[in-house]
Amino acid sequence: MQSNYAYNTISSPMLVVAFVLMGFSDLPNIQGFLFGIFFLIYMSILIGNGLIIIITRVDSVLQTPMYFFLANFSTLEICYVSVTLPRILVNLWTQDRSISWLGCATQMCFFLMLGATECFLLAVMAYDRYVAICNPLHYPLIVNHKMCVQLAVGAWLSGIPVQIGQTCQVFSLPFCGSNQINHFFCDIPPLIKLACGDTSLNEMCVFVVAILFVMIPFLFILGSYVKIISTILKLSSARGRSKAFSTCSSHIIVVLLFFGSATITYLRPKSNHSARTDKMLSLFYTIVTPMFNPLIYSLRNKDVITALKKLLLKKTV
Repeated sequence: MQSNYAYNTISSPMLVVAFVLMGFSDLPNIQGFLFGIFFLIYMSILIGNGLIIIITRVDSVLQTPMYFFLANFSTLEICYVSVTLPRILVNLWTQDRSISWLGCATQMCFFLMLGATECFLLAVMAYDRYVAICNPLHYPLIVNHKMCVQLAVGAWLSGIPVQIGQTCQVFSLPFCGSNQINHFFCDIPPLIKLACGDTSLNEMCVFVVAILFVMIPFLFILGSYVKIISTILKLSSARGRSKAFSTCSSHIIVVLLFFGSATITYLRPKSNHSARTDKMLSLFYTIVTPMFNPLIYSLRNKDVITALKKLLLKKTV
């Protein structure tokens, strides 16, 4: 077996050249059960979000900005979960938990970039609902096709340079102690724990980036919904209020699930981090949110349910 360490020719400490993702190794008796559960979850995420992408493309009723952004969000969820879940499945199936230095850096970089995209895309979806409810007469002019494409592209690309820089900064640290990452994927908090020397600058950078990419979009969403709810409450029609709340409630649930767990993970002090808590919180924003996204948006949306029925009927005819 190839060693996971390399000797530095100048100093005596051994430098880590590969890592071991401990994952769920503390549960040795249920590895097969966990593989089955995560496999079913992955399939449900691919199928559920894939169906949303298909119906928003083929159904003429769903050719609106709201569903354009929903299709982008479902595409993102498939990409986001594919960064971590296939690796978890391989580790559980083979019990080989090793990951190369480059593989770990690549996984973390894509995870951070897609996470930043999710924050921005959720903010864009809140802006879409804000304009639709608070400024309905000008909605077709403001949120036109060109604006939709620009907002979507901006959400996908904005986080790339910063997250590449953050990944390079984390992996420029010397790892000369244990190479065992007590997590199921390469994330910043457990990696910083393994680093040698002073990591205070890195922790500060993580905090600043989390403020920029998590807290600011969340506060923007919060502000949007304060105005949205204020506008809805002024509507004279009870049916109108109910319909407006219905179009927003699904998005609010996804926002609370994703931002709540991500905020606790990345904005807590290092001293408050524990491996078990980090794993549980990470499961929420890496797996639970993508899994529930199709259910939340379809079960609470009559247009999506109707489009799904039409699609399934076409397949059976």
